[in-house]
Amino acid sequence: MSDNFQFEAPASAEILIVEDEPKLAELLQKYLAAAGYGSRHVAHGDDAVPAVRARLPDLVLLDIMLPGRTGWDICRELRSFTDVPVLMLTARVEEEDRLRGLELGADDYICKTPFSPREIVARVKSMLRRNGRLRRTPNAAPAASAASPLLIDDARLQASVRGEALALTPLEFRLLKTFVSAPGQVFSREQLLNHLHDEYRSVTDRAIDTHIKNLRRKLEPFFPGHNAIQAVYGVGYSFELPE
Repeated sequence: MSDNFQFEAPASAEILIVEDEPKLAELLQKYLAAAGYGSRHVAHGDDAVPAVRARLPDLVLLDIMLPGRTGWDICRELRSFTDVPVLMLTARVEEEDRLRGLELGADDYICKTPFSPREIVARVKSMLRRNGRLRRTPNAAPAASAASPLLIDDARLQASVRGEALALTPLEFRLLKTFVSAPGQVFSREQLLNHLHDEYRSVTDRAIDTHIKNLRRKLEPFFPGHNAIQAVYGVGYSFELPE
C-alpha cells in the first residue's frame, strides 16, 4: 500500500434552506456542514426568491408551509428564471400535495414526519450529482501554506510545527491531514472513519474520539491556550489554527 494517503474530498456546494422552524433549520445546517456543504437560511417565504436572485445556490431546500409566500408560490416563480434543483420539505404526506410540488417544477419531495436529517442530506447529494452541480476539491490534502507553522510531509508520514516534528501515530497523522485539508470544515465521525485506509476498519467512532483527544494533547504545547480541534455538538469536529 502506498504511503501517499489520499481521500475523496467532500463536495463543495451551497444550499439555501427556506424553513420557518429555527431549530430544524439549524439542525439541517449542521448536518449539511458535516457533509461538506455550505448553507444559507431564510425563514420567511417573502425572502426566498430575493435570496436566490441575490446569489444563486446549488440547491434549494424548500418548506411548503411558510409565513408569507408558500413553497408552492416560491417554486413556481423559481422555475420562471432558474433550473436550480429544488427539494421540497413538508409535513403534508398526501400524494396529491407531492404531485403538486413536482408539477410546479420541484425536483424531489420529502416528508418531515418522521424527520431524518441524514435522509435529507443523502437526497441533497443525489440531486447535486444527478444535476451535475458538484464542484470537486483537490483529492490530495495540501501542505500548509508558507505562512502556517504546521507542515505536512506525505513522503515521511510526518507533521511538524515550526520545524519540530510531532510524535504522531500513523492514524493520528491521517486524521490531522484530513483536518488540515479543510480548515474550519466540520467533519462527522463517519467522514473521519471514511478518510482512513482499510487497515483501520476496526476503528470505531468512539475510538475516533480517543485518537482526537490524543491529537489535541500533542498539539497543545505548540499552540498554548488554543484548542485546534473543536467538537461540534451532535455533528463531529472542526480544525483551525490561531491566526
